[in-house]
Amino acid sequence: MMHIPIVIQDEASQILLPNEKQDSKIIMKNQTVLITGALTGIGRATAVAFAKEGAKLVVSGRHKDKGDELVAELRGLGAEAEFIQADVRHEEEVEDMVNQTVKRFGRLDIAVNNAGTEGKPGPLIDQTVESYTTTFDANVLGTFLGLKHELKVMIPQGSGSIINISSTLGQKTAPGASIYAAAKHAVEGLTKTAALEAASANVRVNAVAPGPIDTGMLDRFTGSAEKKAGLIAGVPLKRMGRPEEVAQTILFLASDKAPFITGQIFGIDGGKMA
Repeated sequence: MMHIPIVIQDEASQILLPNEKQDSKIIMKNQTVLITGALTGIGRATAVAFAKEGAKLVVSGRHKDKGDELVAELRGLGAEAEFIQADVRHEEEVEDMVNQTVKRFGRLDIAVNNAGTEGKPGPLIDQTVESYTTTFDANVLGTFLGLKHELKVMIPQGSGSIINISSTLGQKTAPGASIYAAAKHAVEGLTKTAALEAASANVRVNAVAPGPIDTGMLDRFTGSAEKKAGLIAGVPLKRMGRPEEVAQTILFLASDKAPFITGQIFGIDGGKMA
């Protein structure tokens, strides 16, 4: 029987042939990347990771002074980088952020919807409408608005990759995490729906679901060294993850090394969900 090789090609990738040796290095040269919530933690680590691979970057957040500091760091790594001040809870600011990105670099190849908050952890009966609104507006509304306006660019463009940020609590919750867990469940629903709607346009949408990662958010969420140690004790690898480890998974999902991956939630949790 004659072997007929499968050939895959799109605007953003080269032809791949069976048995052809591929470069294992992820290269983001000439790729335009937008990252929300980029000023601290996972967002900042992700921006640095993309910068080191040659991407053109737009980083966004609510604090201009920290944004300018990050841009200086990224430019020091040799990247073209700009800061756009925006609050993802407001549609006009999200739309303007995306439009400015396209105006500056001509296109939008990758978006990382990282902005979010842990809200106010505690028993459900102690939660308020205010804590619900604060948590859902940052995590769910912000992700929805990002997806909406990013897809408006990527679908006509015919290519793109979007990565949202979920959590292990988006799949399996815990006492004291009712509103945050509900918000991350919603992020996963948005991710999968967007992936199905955008697939025919060659736009991929995935999410990462970190476990305990060494960030300020984890410190605020646990509230004490004792509770933090207890959380880490439940991780099979017996340590916290590092923001840079999450960033590397995001980098992979955004790249042409993952062309057949969409609608997926990638756990980065040291085995916690096994």
